[in-house]
Amino acid sequence: MHDQPRPVRPTHARPARGHRPAGQGAEDPSPIPRAGHPVGESVDQPDSGAVDHLVGRTVLDAADIGRVLTRVAHEVVERNRGAADVVVLGIQTRGVHLARRLAATIGSLTGGTALPLGWLDVSLYRDDVRLRPARSLSETSIPAGGVDGSVVVLVDDVLYSGRTARAALTALDDIGRPRAVQLAVLVDRGHRELPIRADYVGKNLPTSRAERVYVRAAGPEGDDAVLLLPGPGPGSGHAARSTHPARGPR
Repeated sequence: MHDQPRPVRPTHARPARGHRPAGQGAEDPSPIPRAGHPVGESVDQPDSGAVDHLVGRTVLDAADIGRVLTRVAHEVVERNRGAADVVVLGIQTRGVHLARRLAATIGSLTGGTALPLGWLDVSLYRDDVRLRPARSLSETSIPAGGVDGSVVVLVDDVLYSGRTARAALTALDDIGRPRAVQLAVLVDRGHRELPIRADYVGKNLPTSRAERVYVRAAGPEGDDAVLLLPGPGPGSGHAARSTHPARGPR
């Protein structure tokens, strides 16, 4: 069995990122979103409660997501010849729920041993941090054994521009030196702006930049789904939210 994750805040190694002072409060590091709570790309999410009034195409339903996570878990075990050195880190906030489920599934495939599990808030490591509105920070928590010499599997919901994944790699520099870093995403929607590629992909989803991907993850028994929503039209109430330059792509 592995020790419980220990909270870690960004170190002083990158002061230009505007790190949170020691002792400042943090949000619950591992929230399980409520049913209907939007979980997905920050650039794409409609306001909470508005999704029921939007018409979109269901790309993955709850059963599909369950099968995808099982398949990805098998791929992780096969690629790494087991999971003895695997550490699973969810990218806050939207990758935490998926990371929990993936780690549990991998554990069940490898004899029921609990995998080291943690989460990263990469907000202050993004290259557009000065362009985005101020927001409260979530907590970064790393397993007690650290990440040195391990295989870190980063988990996120949607891969878009690649900038969130790059920020996660930068955050890992302040935490330790893994033997390898792998990226698992539920949806890859394309439109990469950086040379980033996921090692494990639940679904490759061709999209236009105008379309929005909405990931709903309500918990193990919740009505999980991935929806593809049309872009905001003229006069849409979501136009400003979807096109605001401060909300850079993930």
